[in-house]
Amino acid sequence: MMINNDITGIKICGLTSVENALGVASVGVDAIGLVFYSESPRNVDLEVARKIVTQLPPFISSVGLFVNPTRDQVLQTLQSVDLNLLQFHGDEEPDFCSGFRKPYIKAVRVTNDVDLIKYSNMYVDASGLLLDAYSQGARGGTGETFDWDLIPSELEVPIVLAGGLKPNNVAAAINGVQPWAVDVSSGVEGIRKGLKELALVRDFVNEVKNADARRITKL
Repeated sequence: MMINNDITGIKICGLTSVENALGVASVGVDAIGLVFYSESPRNVDLEVARKIVTQLPPFISSVGLFVNPTRDQVLQTLQSVDLNLLQFHGDEEPDFCSGFRKPYIKAVRVTNDVDLIKYSNMYVDASGLLLDAYSQGARGGTGETFDWDLIPSELEVPIVLAGGLKPNNVAAAINGVQPWAVDVSSGVEGIRKGLKELALVRDFVNEVKNADARRITKL
């Protein structure tokens, strides 16, 4: 049976400025994501990331996203930025992910031939699996969805659902998948990548909370 949560956690990923991050934090999210991947348009400078994390209100988690980093790159980032959680979005092995004395989640780009049960067994010490859409040219943040029916119901690991989520489809995603948390980046942006539109973030948060309320009422 899949591990889920009556109250769905909300992570907004790809923040690139202090002002925007604090605005997002004020809307009612649980976590913000910072991208430490030079090829991403949402890559954030270490000093900016440090300022964001030090100014976050209480009880909002900071998550650092990495794609196939070296050990030194992760350690250097942690020396500058006091992250609560690591997110590995590349081909990192379990021993690498667990080697920083920080909880982590492992991202998996879902396709028809990806065995999610195998991944959950491989990354047994992960805090959860982040399920995202596969894209040939990008590691997340593409705005593309994947077939949620590919997620096995017997997956005994907390799921963070990502991939093309936005205010007009996140309720359906929660109803269909019942994930532990949802993760959005491009779905709450305007024309500029890395800048979140607070109106869209509010709409997203409200849709999540409304979907949770309807789900709890049915229990």
